Amino acid sequence: MSRIAANPIPYWASAGKTRAVFDEAFADFHAIGFTAVKADVPDDMSASDYRTWIGRYGLEPALSLFNSPFDESVAVADEVERAKQFAGTQLELGLDRTMISSMAVPLRIEQPAVGAGFDEDRLTQAIDFCGAVCQALAAEGLRPLHHSHVGGIFETEYEITRLLDDLGPDVIGFGPDTGHLRWAGIEPAPFITRYADRLGGIHIKDVFPDHLSGGGGSYRETTASKRLWAEPGLGVVDFDAVLAAIPDPYDGDFMIEVDEPSVQSKLESHRMSFGWARRALGSRIKE
Repeated sequence: MSRIAANPIPYWASAGKTRAVFDEAFADFHAIGFTAVKADVPDDMSASDYRTWIGRYGLEPALSLFNSPFDESVAVADEVERAKQFAGTQLELGLDRTMISSMAVPLRIEQPAVGAGFDEDRLTQAIDFCGAVCQALAAEGLRPLHHSHVGGIFETEYEITRLLDDLGPDVIGFGPDTGHLRWAGIEPAPFITRYADRLGGIHIKDVFPDHLSGGGGSYRETTASKRLWAEPGLGVVDFDAVLAAIPDPYDGDFMIEVDEPSVQSKLESHRMSFGWARRALGSRIKE
């Protein structure tokens, strides 16, 4: 059975990844009823210490994410080595898969969701680069799942399908984010249907319609408006269709992610999201 997991990104995005910040997030998640949290082990903490820490709040580690720009700003050998170290930590936590994503490409942060500066050769190089990292993760025992993310080199439908189709299911699985897909102009449900046999994880995120036509400011400006990300059920993502597209059985978790809550309270945002998930997911989730 799947779990309802939480990503504490709205807690640390502006306040930083400090112990006090995570303690606040974990306490909120425990009070709401979450049983799993995205596994982000601080650099100064061992995997076993991290697991003990979150366990005090009744939480278990859930699907994390390895990110890289996959461009000329980083070296393939360095990213492969970093991936091996990341895999070791995730495996020690008892996880068997990870999201993998490209994000924070400067031009695309300034002009998000429109495929700014597209170059076919650059895309091909990025696909090869990502493939090398995926193979390194798999060799360590961790299954890589592509995670859609606006602001990265695999942003548009063409770029994501090129990545998934060129590398194939033996190299990379599928771990979509419903909100990032919709922001980039991709209807999540048909896209999930297309790659349903490779689905190993999913981020549940909704979006308001305000910024979906493009040209509405940078990634950070758009997010800060509080009119981009929405708690599930408040925006325009068709979650009935999304959930219908997810195959049964599905052995991954459902991770709630609202990068910038549309309400003032982070606790209330997660309470709203958890309540929606309990109603919408029903028998799919483990109590």
